[in-house]
Amino acid sequence: MTETIAGITIPDSTLAQEATALVRDVENDLVYDHSRRVFLFGSLRGQRDGLDYDPELLYVGAMFHDLGLTEKYRTTDQRFEIDAADEARRFLTAHGIAEELADRVWNAIALHTTPEIPLHMAPEVALVTRGVELDVLGIDYDAVTDEQHAAVVEAHPRPDFKNRILAAFTEGLKDRPDTTFGNVKADVLQHFLPGFERTDFVEVIKASKWAE
Repeated sequence: MTETIAGITIPDSTLAQEATALVRDVENDLVYDHSRRVFLFGSLRGQRDGLDYDPELLYVGAMFHDLGLTEKYRTTDQRFEIDAADEARRFLTAHGIAEELADRVWNAIALHTTPEIPLHMAPEVALVTRGVELDVLGIDYDAVTDEQHAAVVEAHPRPDFKNRILAAFTEGLKDRPDTTFGNVKADVLQHFLPGFERTDFVEVIKASKWAE
């Protein structure tokens, strides 16, 4: 049965159902509910701004964007965003989605923690970032009405979300701290991972093998 939350229809195609099942199988309620809110808030922002976006692609991008934090899909040699983006592209191409569209979702996920750049790209790329920024950071909170906020949170609650999502970030990144260089997630490890020392961009330049 079609589900509508805050006026947004949740995609109900076979592709969307299988995406939901995959995510539900490996993510806890915290990350699952967050991912659904990212889709809903991104969709609401897309509607408000009059963007022509593909709800199904946006849904997969939102639902898969934190897969790289999960035990099943995380690696130790690349950014968690790329872990998730790679799995989304595999999933979409296996379902017959054109490579160009699968790459668009890859970009949406890979860039969702890179400020500003995604907002100048395809609508699905921009809206995954819009949804993440609103739900995690409260950026453009007032772009969504109080009634819309209430409907989204009623469907997908966020109890103690700030502390719990920071703990999830720390758990998913603690075994690959070097991948946070140049990434907002370095701030998380700086706060919560004992002994973490962030890489300094200036020191990298100074320590390079170039004489001058």
